[in-house]
Amino acid sequence: MARARIYTKSGDDGTTGLLFGGRVRKDSELPTAYGSVDEAQSILGLARAHGPSEGPLRELVISLQRDLWVLMAELATQPSNRHKLVPGTSAVTPEMVERLERTIDELGELYDPPTEFVVPGETVTAAWLDLARTVVRRAERHALVAAEPPSLVGPYLNRLSDLLWTMARWQEGDSRPARSVTPVARGGPSNEPEEDRP
Repeated sequence: MARARIYTKSGDDGTTGLLFGGRVRKDSELPTAYGSVDEAQSILGLARAHGPSEGPLRELVISLQRDLWVLMAELATQPSNRHKLVPGTSAVTPEMVERLERTIDELGELYDPPTEFVVPGETVTAAWLDLARTVVRRAERHALVAAEPPSLVGPYLNRLSDLLWTMARWQEGDSRPARSVTPVARGGPSNEPEEDRP
């Protein structure tokens, strides 16, 4: 049997097909929104790859990645076809949002919350989680147009960004507060010994 080709050429005209039918420009609201969710899901894969090979972080990240497939399915569907979506499989449910809230509360008990802005990057895993958080925030902004109420895509992404911030702080243990970072002098750091500087 001939192997199916990965390319279809159907998108060469700048359009893409949607779930349950219909085509839209690739730069329109729906592809823009689910594209950001896809990006966040991939970054979570990097966080998982750099984190422990087993344990609660890995399992949590995998569950979030599975949730994001649900969001992408909902965002890839024209509003006129969203009655065909299946709750929990291709449409976000209240239980999915509530699960994020419970997880935020549970993880919040595992570390002392920082009292000021923190500088990302204390660990590789935490840095990837923070990057995923920023992409989720972007996806949330796109979802304002792509998935208006009663869709729960927006609330889910809002909670997810909070959860990713919590997960990053949990993985850091001790976060670096913003005020502890010494600004670099104008012109950048110098390699000259202190005594040789004018």
